[in-house]
Amino acid sequence: MDLFIDAVLIAISIALFCYWFRYGCLLILAEKAPHEYSEEVAKANQLSFPEVRARLRKHDVTDLDTLHRRLEQDFVIITYLLDHTPKAGFDAGFETAMLKIHYRAMSAGFRLSRSSLPEFASDALEEMSLVVVHFANAMGERRAAAH
Repeated sequence: MDLFIDAVLIAISIALFCYWFRYGCLLILAEKAPHEYSEEVAKANQLSFPEVRARLRKHDVTDLDTLHRRLEQDFVIITYLLDHTPKAGFDAGFETAMLKIHYRAMSAGFRLSRSSLPEFASDALEEMSLVVVHFANAMGERRAAAH
């Protein structure tokens, strides 16, 4: 009986932690930047997330795998740039780490659902694109602070 109660408590604790983590990530992503740098950063670094987001908004879900690959490439580039650019002022290292984990979790969710649940897969891609936009804005803010 004690083992069952312990298992239930552990399961509830894990569920609450996952809820807190997801809610925290969504709050970070919902925060509006004082200045929108993502388009400038996308053009300067030849990133494709603006086009991916436009296709997702049009509900063009015919080739989700291509959109996923393009977001993955953008994520790798933007996180590399963030990791190798001097930080100016406030360092949001914990938020960045949370969003990287969130991105990977959404990517895994996409992979698991792309064939059977295309709407969920499309929503996962949308959240992944929000993470890339957030990081692009952070990159733009660093660049602006350096000048």
